[in-house]
Amino acid sequence: MRKAEVKYQDKTAGWLTQDEAGYHFSYDAAYLRSKNPEPISLTLPLREKPYTDRVLFPFFDGLIPEGWLLDIAEKNWKLNPRDRMGLLLACCKDCIGAVSIHPVTKEDNS
Repeated sequence: MRKAEVKYQDKTAGWLTQDEAGYHFSYDAAYLRSKNPEPISLTLPLREKPYTDRVLFPFFDGLIPEGWLLDIAEKNWKLNPRDRMGLLLACCKDCIGAVSIHPVTKEDNS
């Protein structure tokens, strides 16, 4: 299982995980209780129930760089272009916009 912390304007907004069943995104409970929480995307409105899909949600897939920038990332980090979660974790910590993706390691989970 791979896991990422999803931040919105430097606040933990939720958690994205990938396992054998697919992808799961859930908003952080504290974020939902905070004053005026904003959805990270119009396609992922605020809710307590997790989102689940067999493929990476289009919003997150759209954060992954394209073209020459993707080529550089694939070559430098030896990433498989079909490993969308791997690309997201490697390339999207400092994205343009309000959302950033931060890998969660096993040490972070303990």
